[in-house]
Amino acid sequence: MIKGWQGWFGTFTGMILLTMLTLPLVALAIGALARHRTATGVPRPWAFRSSLAEIGIVYGTVPPVWMIMLPGGHAGEVPGRVSLVPLRDLFSMPTGQIIGNLLVFAALGSPAPIRFAALASVPRILALGAACSALLETGQYVLRLDRVSSVDDVLLNAGGAGLAAPASRRWWRDTSDTPPDRLRPVPGRAAG
Repeated sequence: MIKGWQGWFGTFTGMILLTMLTLPLVALAIGALARHRTATGVPRPWAFRSSLAEIGIVYGTVPPVWMIMLPGGHAGEVPGRVSLVPLRDLFSMPTGQIIGNLLVFAALGSPAPIRFAALASVPRILALGAACSALLETGQYVLRLDRVSSVDDVLLNAGGAGLAAPASRRWWRDTSDTPPDRLRPVPGRAAG
């Protein structure tokens, strides 16, 4: 039984339960945002897709990031630890941790190209995942959370985002599904 705020927000189990319990609210938020966009003249398919992508990024990314930033048992007491040699930690990680690291930014990698045309390429998603992961690993070190800041975590997090991106390829934002009067120029892509 989870008791108190610490039980809900300070444990892996609590965060997983909160994530599952908020799913109906997330579905309602997606529907409400899509209806609002449709009412303002956005085509229904794009209104739903963009709403799903935006809320999906937040809903799918915040809980794993929160869990990554949970302090260990000796947070603040021990100095930050760093592992900068690629693939050194990878072979000693349990399978569950590898899968977890791959999933951290999967919810960013899959819907981000749907919502943001500028991110509609796997190399860009890999770069975004690596930058976000490096920021988290730096935060773990600076905040002395009793965790190891590892380059392997960055590689796995970025790899998860990159692997998830092609799963949504058929829905990536294309200017052909947006009315010409609503197009905004995107650097490197011709409006058309």
